[in-house]
Amino acid sequence: MVLPIHDINPLRRKPVITWLLIAVNVAVFVLFEPVVTSVAGVSTSASRNVCEQQRFFDQWGAIPVEMLTNRPLDQVPSGRSPGLNARGEVLCQLESPPSFVKSPVLSVLTSMFLHGSWLHLLGNMLFLGVFGNNIEDRMGRFLYLIFYLVCGYTAAYGFALFEPASTTTLIGASGAIAGVLGAYLVVFPRARVIGLVTFLLFLPFWLPAWIVLGFWFLLQYVYFTGMGVADGGSVAYGAHVVGFVFGALAVIPFVRELRAAGPPRRRAPDHRWVRQTPWS
Repeated sequence: MVLPIHDINPLRRKPVITWLLIAVNVAVFVLFEPVVTSVAGVSTSASRNVCEQQRFFDQWGAIPVEMLTNRPLDQVPSGRSPGLNARGEVLCQLESPPSFVKSPVLSVLTSMFLHGSWLHLLGNMLFLGVFGNNIEDRMGRFLYLIFYLVCGYTAAYGFALFEPASTTTLIGASGAIAGVLGAYLVVFPRARVIGLVTFLLFLPFWLPAWIVLGFWFLLQYVYFTGMGVADGGSVAYGAHVVGFVFGALAVIPFVRELRAAGPPRRRAPDHRWVRQTPWS
């Protein structure tokens, strides 16, 4: 696994939408989400936190069976817990019918701004910050925002088609970000990216984007197809695969225009005009 830290890819303008997306994701996590700090020791407060979080995610997250039927579930966690079962798992009291009104279509949008942990949040925001700014720069702010949201919707509904009966809640920006990564791979395959290689004791290396993102996609595909063993069984790898493929295919017809919309040319010392791009 390669953890990207920075890319050498000049910008023409400040990536306002990318910064805004990161800020909103962090703000939602810090200000609104019930965070589970511990479930050890048969703690009543910890059990209650787990159930409150489950209820929050059921209300604002995307659930495949709801998305495909356009009908919310008729039973959800109430946010209260009577304790633990014999295996030490938290039991949540159920509420039927739910006390909240939910739109399955809009839940896909809200789910893009929810995360299950700090690690989940920071990992997604790192990839968005490194690769999203250049896609925003080339597409323009408004089109980039639309592209980001469409990638998120496509990834979520694509995953739902693979798991049509699933009541597992989908949360996270990774489907939308995967679309951005796919677009970056097509537009900037040779851009230089500095990354920490995890299996080499996190040593930093300069690598072309096609290696960093290609290896990332390969891992997602391997876990999705079950050919590898992932360390997070609840990760929606199918959404990552669908989002990445959609993002890559969506920009292929416009790759010439996107590459041409790069930073302005500058005059070299020998008075030749050169373009400030690492992939040309």
